[in-house]
Amino acid sequence: MYTFPNRLKITFLVLVLVGAAGLVAGFLSAPSSIAEAQSMVADAHHGGGHGETHGEAATISHGDSNAEKNSHVAETTEAHEDDHGEHLLHQLQNKPWAALYVAAFFFMMIALGTLAFYAIQRAAQAGWSILLYRVMEGITAYLLPGTLIVLFLLVLSGMHLNHLFIWMDPEVVAHDKIIQGKVAYLNVPFFLARAVFYILGWNFYRYISRKYSLAQDAANDISNHKKNFRWSAGFLVFFIVTESMMSWDWIMSIDPHWFSTLFGWYVFASMFVSGITVIALITIYLKSKGYLPEVNDSHIHDLGKFMFGISVFWTYLWFSQFMLIWYSNIPEEVTYFLTRIEDYNLPFFGMLVMNFLFPLLVLMNSDYKRSNYIIVGVGIVVVLGHYIDIFNMIMPSAVGDQWFIGMAEIGGFLFFLGLFLWVVFSALSKAPLIAKGDPYMGESERYHY
Repeated sequence: MYTFPNRLKITFLVLVLVGAAGLVAGFLSAPSSIAEAQSMVADAHHGGGHGETHGEAATISHGDSNAEKNSHVAETTEAHEDDHGEHLLHQLQNKPWAALYVAAFFFMMIALGTLAFYAIQRAAQAGWSILLYRVMEGITAYLLPGTLIVLFLLVLSGMHLNHLFIWMDPEVVAHDKIIQGKVAYLNVPFFLARAVFYILGWNFYRYISRKYSLAQDAANDISNHKKNFRWSAGFLVFFIVTESMMSWDWIMSIDPHWFSTLFGWYVFASMFVSGITVIALITIYLKSKGYLPEVNDSHIHDLGKFMFGISVFWTYLWFSQFMLIWYSNIPEEVTYFLTRIEDYNLPFFGMLVMNFLFPLLVLMNSDYKRSNYIIVGVGIVVVLGHYIDIFNMIMPSAVGDQWFIGMAEIGGFLFFLGLFLWVVFSALSKAPLIAKGDPYMGESERYHY
């Protein structure tokens, strides 16, 4: 049985507290008026706002026209500046909300990706991974608090406490024909009802599978194992549908003008490789502390193969989505990548190096997949790379070019990192680390590649 040491508890608590302080500082620094927002941007650019200069130029250029035309231009310019100022205010107010949402979604995504991997192992009745079941169950313990936090943020968005989802704003919808065409699907009651449906389904499977897993330890037959097999096979059908819908709802709808038929698979690949990577990291940590002695380098090698393979799969989906949109050059589609390439150049291309080139070049070597140090090093890079990937999905639509890594971004990551690790390690300490009652345990213990 694993013992959750006080040293780790204190470390995780410090992460939570420091992260919470960063988030509070981020929210307190957000502007409360258009003038304050324009002043913040002007200070950041060491000069006055572009809107004011544009307004003066427009007035001067029409100075020789008749009074009526000059007045009309002035009114149009003033209205444009007001709209621009309000848009800028919403972007800067969104910044701490978006930072909070990115971190909340990412760590929830790790738990969900791990649950999918766990269900696949159960449904396939794989023999090699039995020794890792309790690690996976520990990680998926975060799914309930993680999904509830995301749901809470979605509810706050539906209450118009932020502007992350612009389709929730009736004034925006009234002047946007594209969003009006999607209002049957994109409306707050149906949106939240779908979210509750997804969350209930995912967490119910996690609860029932954990229940049968623990019951199998004390059973004299394999009836609980068979029940787990059936539930896992059924869950995978439910998961692949709801995961795609969730990615449309919770991420793609932040930019409601854009769409991609590959997006559900793209998000799935990101959560899947992130979940597998965290399984590897926690398994190696536990093994370094004297737990899971039966786990050998062949188990680590297989996790490394999954990290390598899904990283290539993620890249295939990224390139397929990018290439098709770039080649077709349809304005409402290509603007998604133009925004990210122009305003998020470093994180956009940086995450390609972290999520594809680095794991490809390192994990291509079979021997490296057996090295705990290399798996840990690559794993940390991959996890951070996919965090940046989620950042790239959400931030450009929520805050435009008004982004930088500040207190809210750092605080959000640290807060949810501490909370995630606390929940996971608490769950690991509540049950034996070996699922000794599983009928394939012997195969897992003798596994060598």
